[in-house]
Amino acid sequence: MGFFDIGIGEILMILVVAVIIWGPRRIPEIGRTIGKVLRTLKKASSDLTTELTKEIDSDKKDHPPQQKGNQ
Repeated sequence: MGFFDIGIGEILMILVVAVIIWGPRRIPEIGRTIGKVLRTLKKASSDLTTELTKEIDSDKKDHPPQQKGNQ
């Protein structure tokens, strides 16, 4: 059971290196900043998907598919 196929040992090693580089006081600040960025990206992606879906649905209503048949 890992995170992005990373084991517990690797996660602990990354955390230890992060504490050594930035110090224990900066880690929560960095985590909050990363969380805000990910939340913003997720919202932007969701908004883009919603807008594209609206445009596609609107285009389908304006131009109904042509019937194939005996002509």
